[in-house]
Amino acid sequence: MTDYIDKFLRYLEVERAASNHTLRAYRKDLEEFFEYVQSQPENIDMIDVRGFIAEQIKNGLTKTTASRRLATVRSFFKFLHREGYIKSNPAKLVSNPRVPKLLPKYLSIDEVFSLVEKPEGIGFLLARDRAILELLYSSGLRVSELSGLNIDDLNIKEGMIKVRGKGRKERIVPVGSKAIDAIKSYTVERMLLKSKDTAFFLNRRGTRLTDRGVRRIVVKYARVLGIDRQIGPHTLRHTFATHLLHGGADLRVLQELLGHSSLSTTQKYTHLDITHLMDVYDKAHPFAKEGHDDV
Repeated sequence: MTDYIDKFLRYLEVERAASNHTLRAYRKDLEEFFEYVQSQPENIDMIDVRGFIAEQIKNGLTKTTASRRLATVRSFFKFLHREGYIKSNPAKLVSNPRVPKLLPKYLSIDEVFSLVEKPEGIGFLLARDRAILELLYSSGLRVSELSGLNIDDLNIKEGMIKVRGKGRKERIVPVGSKAIDAIKSYTVERMLLKSKDTAFFLNRRGTRLTDRGVRRIVVKYARVLGIDRQIGPHTLRHTFATHLLHGGADLRVLQELLGHSSLSTTQKYTHLDITHLMDVYDKAHPFAKEGHDDV
C-alpha cells in the first residue's frame, strides 16, 4: 500500500511539480482513506469510496474538505489505472458532496490601508512586515509565491517581480509605488542582517520566512487593529482582486495577474462586483430607496 502511495506522490512531484505542502496533504488523505477501507487498491469499489466520504462528513468534516479528499482519492486511482495497477477507477463516478458557494472575504479600502500601514517604526522586523503586507495587497500574491521570492526575482527599478505560481509556472507581476517604497526600506534592513540566504523575505534567524510565518504576521496585525473576521494572506489576495475589479479592471487582466490557469476561477470575483454595484445602486438611486413617492 505504501509503495502505491509513494509512486503516486513521486509522480505528482516530478510530473506535476506539486509543492511539499500538497504532497503532505495528499499523503495524509490517502493514509486516512486506506485506514478506513482496510483493503488493497484492486479490491476497492465505488461503495467503499462513498462510504469513506460519508464517514468523513458524519465525523464532522466539512463538505469542502470531504470534497478535497475525494479529489485526492480520485486522482490516486486514476494514476493507478493509467499505470495498469488496477482495472478501473472506483472513485471516478462518485459524486462530490454539495458544497455551498461562499464568496471570498475581502477588506474595505479603509481596513486594508490601516492594515498595511500598521507596522510603523524602524528595524528589520517592522520593515519586513510592512513590505510583506504592502506586497500582498499590491500584487495579489499567494502566500507560497511571496515566501518563495528570491532576491533576483525583484526588479525594483522597473517595479516588477518574477513569481513562481502553482506548478512552478512563472509570471511577471507589477508592484505599486507604496509597496516599492516599503521593499526599498526593507532591503536596507535586510542588508544589515548580512545573510547569505538567497530568499528575499527572511526570519529573525536570517533564513527564508515560511508560509506559516507570513500567515502569523498578517494575523498579528489584523488582531492589533481589532478586525474580528478571520484574516490571512489569502484575504489580501481576494482584496487585491476585488478592488481591481471595482476599479474597472478587465477579467482577463485579473486572471493574468492572479496566475489563474482558468478564467472560471477568476469569475468568482464577478459575484462580488455585482454585490458592490447593488450596494452603490441602493445608496445612490432615488427609486431604490424605500418610501419614494408613487408616480
